[in-house]
Amino acid sequence: MTFAAQILTLYPDMFPGPLGASLAGKALGEGKWSCDTIQMRDFASDKHRSVDDTPAGGGAGMVLRADILGAAVDAAIAKQPNVPILAMTPRGKPLTQAKVREISSGEGVTILCGRFEGFDERIFENRNIEEISIGDYILSGGEMATFILLDACIRLLPGVMGHSSSGEEESFENGLLEYPHYTRPIEWEGRIIPEVLRSGDHAKIAAWRQQASEAITRSRRPDLWKRHRDASDSSPSDVRQKNKED
Repeated sequence: MTFAAQILTLYPDMFPGPLGASLAGKALGEGKWSCDTIQMRDFASDKHRSVDDTPAGGGAGMVLRADILGAAVDAAIAKQPNVPILAMTPRGKPLTQAKVREISSGEGVTILCGRFEGFDERIFENRNIEEISIGDYILSGGEMATFILLDACIRLLPGVMGHSSSGEEESFENGLLEYPHYTRPIEWEGRIIPEVLRSGDHAKIAAWRQQASEAITRSRRPDLWKRHRDASDSSPSDVRQKNKED
């Protein structure tokens, strides 16, 4: 099954862009996913193909019009009625690896790329669109965020990564940041690969990697560590033990 990505944008020439290279580009050429764009200006009614207007109540910038967005989204739904519709916006829910896995496991996704000051709110009130953010910062438009989301999804599609297990121990997959990696030479500028990684003892290596992941997460992302710790504390085995003690 081909994962179908459909992008609503004012700049269709930006795609596939970087997604046409490396793993994503190879997968695109092999038909593992498809990339189609919809030009939102095609749904404008005036000779200038205007898609925006001044904010109601005043203020700087321009706002994407709900009537034009609605028509573009309806056209996308007609083409792919069974895929989720996402809007890339800084006020959306943070993109997580769990969300990426959810999207990549489906038939595809339709993505609405914002520009200017953003979207007329009524598009979210009248259409089933989920707002997604890739971080607490502002970009010029949703296209760059779309590249990030799609790259994260495409690499998880069957047959895209060289080994199916390649993504299983990466950062965020188990709620922790990934452990450090090393390769040859064994010694470089006075620094040596940890002895345990050269021992051949897989149990000790696994334990070292787990401890390293936990230490890095605690120091660099205390928010992730707290969530990981809370999740571990509320695991079924812990609940059963607590009930037993009670």
